[in-house]
Amino acid sequence: MSFISTMIRRGISHTKSLRSTSWCLANRFLTTEDTISNVNCMDKTIENTSVGVNGNRSYSSGGVGLPSYMRAAVFREPNKPLTIEEFQIPRPKAGEVLIKTKACGVCHSDLHVMKGELPFSSPCVVGHEITGEVVELGPLTDHKLIERYPIGSRVVGAFIMPCGNCSYCSKGHDDLCEDFFAYNRAKGTLYDGETRLFLRDGGKPVFMYSMGGLAEYCVVPVHALTNLPESLPYTESAILGCAVFTAYGAMAHAAEVRPGDSVAVIGVGGVGSSCLQIARAFGASDIIAVDVQDDKLQKAKLFGATHTINAKQEDAIEKIREITGGAGVDVAVEALGKPQTFFQCFNSVRDGGKAVMIGLTQSGAIGEVDINRLVRRKIQVIGSYGGRARQDLPKLVRLAETGIFNLSDAVSRKYKFEEAGQAFQDLNEGKIVGRAVIEIM
Repeated sequence: MSFISTMIRRGISHTKSLRSTSWCLANRFLTTEDTISNVNCMDKTIENTSVGVNGNRSYSSGGVGLPSYMRAAVFREPNKPLTIEEFQIPRPKAGEVLIKTKACGVCHSDLHVMKGELPFSSPCVVGHEITGEVVELGPLTDHKLIERYPIGSRVVGAFIMPCGNCSYCSKGHDDLCEDFFAYNRAKGTLYDGETRLFLRDGGKPVFMYSMGGLAEYCVVPVHALTNLPESLPYTESAILGCAVFTAYGAMAHAAEVRPGDSVAVIGVGGVGSSCLQIARAFGASDIIAVDVQDDKLQKAKLFGATHTINAKQEDAIEKIREITGGAGVDVAVEALGKPQTFFQCFNSVRDGGKAVMIGLTQSGAIGEVDINRLVRRKIQVIGSYGGRARQDLPKLVRLAETGIFNLSDAVSRKYKFEEAGQAFQDLNEGKIVGRAVIEIM
């Protein structure tokens, strides 16, 4: 049995039919003289079935015909270019899905990691805003999930990947998932404390920022996925998993925007411009876009902005109060992650208003507030990291499918996989208006 265990753990991963091996070993004794090519018990769509202690059946399926290795974009040192490196094909475990990645968004969160502004384990594969095709589900995955995501399913993944079992997930607060923050954000792993990424040569482990989506294949916890209809393109739909997902979390759960509310969005890049579209969808009245680039402000009008303010040319706080008759807005959203814009956001809201902070910044940065105004005027300062994958991601797909959320205009640049480094350089230099997406298919 020790030989069989060793074979399962090590030698099988380099074969094209590696995903069916456990089924074969369970149904046929393997001797030391056998080779993988001699094991011919595999079928195109083998399913692995077991019965748990509660009597429920669980399965694994797919994985046949995969290549023996893949490419992924690796971050190794701050302010160094990404490197495209070869990896063993990652293997999903229970409750996980292997995705053939079709597209991955270009986000400032990855850039913060790459610049050393957000501490994260390295080396790691970045990328957390993906679409793709299901090619395998891990062993012992519940049959209901296999029915929901059969092999070949088109899916989109959220960057906050809920475990589905912790105290927060059990209450529907996927955005506060304990395992996501304790394992992925703190350690660069999935929820058994292990990465799924190993270099092709030498097998050294590499950490994962979310699912490590800037790769030809990635492993995603199944609760972070939802189905993507044929009517929506892979490339543009990738932004649903972070830019739109983050905006929806801010507007729906933190700000709780209602019809007729006045809203200001400070910083209208990929996430901020998505906030404009969500505010419009929720029926906001005055929608004010604030930025320092005229091209972004011009495009903001396409996304629902009724007013625009160039903060280089005008005092943003004073102008917002002027537009709102001196009161300030019901909701202000800070989508840039700078102490100055944090201050602007807080001071742009009316008495009893909500200042929602969604922009990440350099670790240790401090935002200032007027304590007396906070207390006397009942200002609410709310942090929001993203949406709730299981309940929100299907809604976002529906908004895009019906045209309420305009995906095609939201994506302004497309890059090839080999151009990933250039994409992040352009993002760092402010050359991307809206959101860029890297096509991997």
